[in-house]
Amino acid sequence: MATATDPRLASMSPDELKTAMRTLGYRTQGDLAGAIGVSRSTVSLWLEGKVGVPRPVAMLLRMLIAAQRRQY
Repeated sequence: MATATDPRLASMSPDELKTAMRTLGYRTQGDLAGAIGVSRSTVSLWLEGKVGVPRPVAMLLRMLIAAQRRQY
């Protein structure tokens, strides 16, 4: 169970978001925006650090990366 200090619940820096996009295969801001249901301009604001990445979005991206790395 996640706790208040669980790193998966933290927001995401612009650099971490860029890395997550690359890891998950999203080549453009529009690709990521379409996949998670936000506008491209929202993703742009996150990448510029003008608006923080919402914690649920950060958690989703981290979970997708973790799932991608699992061996089946």
